[in-house]
Amino acid sequence: MINMSKTIKRIGSRRNEHRVLKGVIYVQASFNNTIVTATDVRGQVLSWSSAGACGFKGTRRGTPFAAQTAAENVIRALMDRGMERVEVMISGPGRGRDTALRTIRRSGILLSFVRDVTPMPHNGCRPPKKRRV
Repeated sequence: MINMSKTIKRIGSRRNEHRVLKGVIYVQASFNNTIVTATDVRGQVLSWSSAGACGFKGTRRGTPFAAQTAAENVIRALMDRGMERVEVMISGPGRGRDTALRTIRRSGILLSFVRDVTPMPHNGCRPPKKRRV
C-alpha cells in the first residue's frame, strides 16, 4: 500500500500567496558577481537573483549589464506580488551597484530610501604578513 499523501506534489504557485506592499531590496555587489535579494519588512525572502543565476559566466558576472538583468528579474517577481514601496540597501564595491539602483528607480516602484551598508573596518583585523617571492 502506497501512502498517497507523500506522493502528491503541488504544481504551480501557492493559492494563498499574500500581497506585500512594502519591502526591502538588498544589492550585494562584489567584483565577481552581483546578488539582488528582495525581502518583506520582517526579513523573509520573497525573491532573489544574481548575475550567475541569469546565465552569465566568468568575468561577465561582474559587469553592470549582468547586475541590471538580475535586478530586473527580482523586480518582475515583486510586481507580481503587488509591491509598491521599497527600501534599498546597497553593499559592496562592485561595478553593478549603480546600474542595479538605476534599474530599481526606473521600474516604477517608489523608493523610501537608499542606504549604503558596505562594512567599513575601523582598523580591526591585523593584515596578513607580506609576501616573499
